[in-house]
Amino acid sequence: MNARVQHHVAGRLSLRPPQAESVAKLIAALNAAPELLAHGVDGQPRDVSAILNSLKGQFTTLEDFEREFPSLCFAMATGVGKTRLMGAFIAYLHLAHGINNFFVLAPNLTIYNKLIADFTPNTPKYVFKGIAEFAQQPPLIITGDNYDQSGAAVADAPSGFAHDVRINIFNISKINSEVRGGKEPRIKRMKEVLGDSYFNHLANLPDLVMLMDESHRYRASAGVRSINDLRPLMGLEVTATPFVESTKGPVPFKNVVMQYSLAQAMEDGFVKEPAVATQRNFDAKAHSAEEIEKIKLEDGVRLHENTKVELQTYALDNGVKRVKPFMLVIARDTTHAAQLKDLIESPAFFEGRYTGKVIQVDSSRTGAEEEEMIARLLAVESVDEPTEIVIHVNMLKEGWDVTNLYTIVPLRAANARTLVEQSIGRGLRLPYGKRTGVEVVDRLTIVAHDKFQEIVDEANKGDSPLKLKTIILEPTDKEERKVSVQVQSGVMVALGLASAAPVTPGQPAASTTGSSQSPIQDPVQPVAKPLFTTDAERNAAVIALEVIAQYEVKRETVPTSGALLTPAVQAQIVAEVQARLLPKTGDLLGDADPQAHLLDVAAVVAKTTEVLVQQTIDIPRIAVVPSGDVTTGFHPFKLDVSGLYLQPSEREIVIQSLQTNEQSHLASQVRLNESRLEDYIVRELVEFDDIDYFTQAELLYDLAGQMVAHLKTYLTEEADIVNVLDGHRQTIGKAIHAQMMAHFWEKASSYEVKVSRGFTELRPCNYTAVSGQPVQLIRETLTEVSKIRQMLFGGFAKCLYPLQKFDSDTERRFAVILERDASKWFKPAKGQFQIFYKLGTEQPEYIPDFVVETDGFILMAETKAKDELKSGEVLAKADAAVQWCKHASDYAASVGGKPWKYLLVPHDGVSESKRLVDYWQYQQA
Repeated sequence: MNARVQHHVAGRLSLRPPQAESVAKLIAALNAAPELLAHGVDGQPRDVSAILNSLKGQFTTLEDFEREFPSLCFAMATGVGKTRLMGAFIAYLHLAHGINNFFVLAPNLTIYNKLIADFTPNTPKYVFKGIAEFAQQPPLIITGDNYDQSGAAVADAPSGFAHDVRINIFNISKINSEVRGGKEPRIKRMKEVLGDSYFNHLANLPDLVMLMDESHRYRASAGVRSINDLRPLMGLEVTATPFVESTKGPVPFKNVVMQYSLAQAMEDGFVKEPAVATQRNFDAKAHSAEEIEKIKLEDGVRLHENTKVELQTYALDNGVKRVKPFMLVIARDTTHAAQLKDLIESPAFFEGRYTGKVIQVDSSRTGAEEEEMIARLLAVESVDEPTEIVIHVNMLKEGWDVTNLYTIVPLRAANARTLVEQSIGRGLRLPYGKRTGVEVVDRLTIVAHDKFQEIVDEANKGDSPLKLKTIILEPTDKEERKVSVQVQSGVMVALGLASAAPVTPGQPAASTTGSSQSPIQDPVQPVAKPLFTTDAERNAAVIALEVIAQYEVKRETVPTSGALLTPAVQAQIVAEVQARLLPKTGDLLGDADPQAHLLDVAAVVAKTTEVLVQQTIDIPRIAVVPSGDVTTGFHPFKLDVSGLYLQPSEREIVIQSLQTNEQSHLASQVRLNESRLEDYIVRELVEFDDIDYFTQAELLYDLAGQMVAHLKTYLTEEADIVNVLDGHRQTIGKAIHAQMMAHFWEKASSYEVKVSRGFTELRPCNYTAVSGQPVQLIRETLTEVSKIRQMLFGGFAKCLYPLQKFDSDTERRFAVILERDASKWFKPAKGQFQIFYKLGTEQPEYIPDFVVETDGFILMAETKAKDELKSGEVLAKADAAVQWCKHASDYAASVGGKPWKYLLVPHDGVSESKRLVDYWQYQQA
């Protein structure tokens, strides 16, 4: 029963592995000490010391509860999800053991308000989302502000009430203020409506469980001591820092049963990757303190603006919510903070673009002003809220649970370790819940010109939880401002529905945010006159395209785009367009287009359809579902051993006489005696469920051989090598297995192919480019090849988009060949094909470099560096692409279309002297 509930809670709440492990630790504690669930048996109070002794055998890190009741600490890194974990604890204890009453302590007003919101149904971060039992009967939330009313409602009905679960949320800082001078906190004072104090009501409950959020903040406070008399069944503490600061240094908690460090969270990809930035060749001694401060602020804004653009491009490319990033500036004091706010909002700072977008947060604010400040902080994630820069005097503490902090500019004195650890904690949460693989979207940057080397050195120390990336900025006068631009297909341009120049999404076509400068200068090339010039024609063309899009899914009627031109289909489209136009063309008075009544709808539909067919390549929508026997395996690869410098260790057996207490020692022998060194590793690898020895033996021995060869580079004695292989075989096995998963493949004996569309509309392309930079003509030789990813290219004759972007000069040269030899071509946008390939446990989308139509074929082409052609990821992509092309060819043959081929071209094979036909040799089987 309990195991079923455990899996139910973990699955429904989508718990991350460390959260699920924490729930498992709680269950292990309950199994080891069932007395945790009751105050006593047969009227006898329970023995807390006996419970502690029972749990010490289960948890080696547990020394003492440090409270008058059993209390266990779960130390979870910032950003992993402590609030969700508390929700999982509550859900499990209620569903598995019938616990109904919970008391949640918050350390301050910010976290108090956040917890109330997160435990309230229909809020964005509701912690019980997915728990059906709570959807039908949501817990009753009783707070430090409403317990007089809500508490009274349940005082006489401790069980069987409509809200079976009752969650009390209180702010310990408020209780602390109430007990000053030896007073009783308000919660302990008698209320006539209750007939007693609410505190006594809670203390008399038989099943109260206390949860303490960020418990390190108030462990020894008077407020906590005053509520010891609540006598809960148990305490469950969550914190990222399981120690209390003292004059002698940090004092570790003695009741930690689960620890998941920041280093582990970073390695597992649950938080952003921190980075530190400075200017190239920056000399702090050459600048005054005021100059350094201004430079750091300006560079912080440059990074912020670049991040804003990359986030917008990512959201457009992936069809996900847009994230508005903000920058945190840490000031010395309130006077300094006010000065910074004035500077940043002044017309002289980035042309006044940040006026009204800055908030100042400091401890001098109280009452309503403080509440308004907190409300603005909590709203800073909203894309509709204008704040982009937050100035704070003290390091922001726990509770500011935001995911869109991307840039931190510390302007107060602090040593490197404090600067890093206290700064990054607020910005590590990921906006999409997991890393995206896009570096800027997954990165938190600290701007620290004057502390750069100190921070890097601190991060490289062995005891540091951080492995920071470094970012070197060019001096300000060399920096290029980035913009996110959207390029519509040639169909839209030819019809007059879009400009050949890119536009910044959400902005007028010729402007960017805060600037009248055109985002990208128009290419020096003639632009064909658009087909439609009147508003009535363009309106009809837009509607025609909407109607045509509906025919993508009518595969039986329109198997290819060419079938749209048949008289029967044209008549249907014209009828639908006319029907949609009637409400707009029926009224010829007022603001109606005076030319609307003269519109030849059939002619507009015919021209629109002709352009679409000419300016597209038929890409079917294919779904391939595996059937029959599925086989799996791993592609060969070179093992990364850079972090595996394991050392031999002494293993001795200690023998102690129970009678005399004398000890003797026996040097241990190697527990396994394998005939070959590689066997130690292979024996461990075959223990993994997804590794089959009989089919993977050759690869396993190859990887084991690579590991043994690595050990021999720094261990000279075979006995030491055997010691490492035997003593660390689990560590070695896990490390190799993790790398193997990145080279995993899966094949089925057969596939069921479903074609849902015969053609698909070309999607807009979303790019990040440099503002004001001219569009490069495709045939112009580049002088700065390293900057090609920042450039947009135009001057095409056969490309289906007016502008394209290339990842390398090899791609540009291949495009030149396509301009000469292909009928039409383009670089597809994300989502155009929806081909997915297997990469370890993930299934990323494959976006080919080029799609090319010739007289006889349609090609999907990829250019790759020669040394990457045999990598596991490239091979996995190629397998997926070859399968897709085979199924697309089968479909094309059934409807009279062109077959598909897949080309994987090495970079050194791309030369403008070659013809397109010369690349057939690179066709994949």
